[in-house]
Amino acid sequence: MQYVLLLAGAYAAALVSGSAGFGGALLLLPFLTAVVGAKEAVPLLTMAQLVGNLSRAGFGFSQIRWRPVGLFLLGALPASVLGALSFVRLDRAVVTRGIGLVILVIVILRLSGRLDFKPSGRLLVVGGAVTGFLSGVAGSAGPLGAAIFLSLGLPPVSYVASEASTALAMHAAKMAVYGSSMTLSRDFWLLGAALGGAMVLGTWTAKRVIERVPRAAFERYVSILLLIISAYMVIHG
Repeated sequence: MQYVLLLAGAYAAALVSGSAGFGGALLLLPFLTAVVGAKEAVPLLTMAQLVGNLSRAGFGFSQIRWRPVGLFLLGALPASVLGALSFVRLDRAVVTRGIGLVILVIVILRLSGRLDFKPSGRLLVVGGAVTGFLSGVAGSAGPLGAAIFLSLGLPPVSYVASEASTALAMHAAKMAVYGSSMTLSRDFWLLGAALGGAMVLGTWTAKRVIERVPRAAFERYVSILLLIISAYMVIHG
């Protein structure tokens, strides 16, 4: 029954992240920790996220904006490897609260009109580096990357697919580090594959929904979800 609930949680997580570009990791991580323990939860989450982001990028491949994706990854890839190498040494609860606080401030200032991100190469490279490092340490920093990509004003499917392609590359880099530094059992890989299948199904469902949503309404939805999830991160770590 635990594993059935875990698969249902993976589907729900993919439904959220597939429609907003983030949030799935924060929903799935408590389920994983309860079932497999904290030590394997982050690598397993990374594997599930790898498959989930692959499906999000694949379903919207024709609408990916490659220039901002490339600039973001220029900072994110090396930083995600550094974060993955550091994640056993840092307090992830403190890091997660810090991420949540930063996102909360950014979204509040943006909604109040006091902060207007100007899309630029510097923003994408620096934002990618910060997001990549924190993702490696805490398992995921998707809401931070989402806040950066939201500032580009992309259509919903393009936004989700572009953000997913950056997350895909970061999770692949982290998975390589985890795989080389930890002993992962056969059951780990089987459970990861099952979770991945559930996430593909959830992502497909989400894409069918966001294709029909106007951009302005979509941005409001993402902003509200960012506020809720960042507040959760600050409170619960």
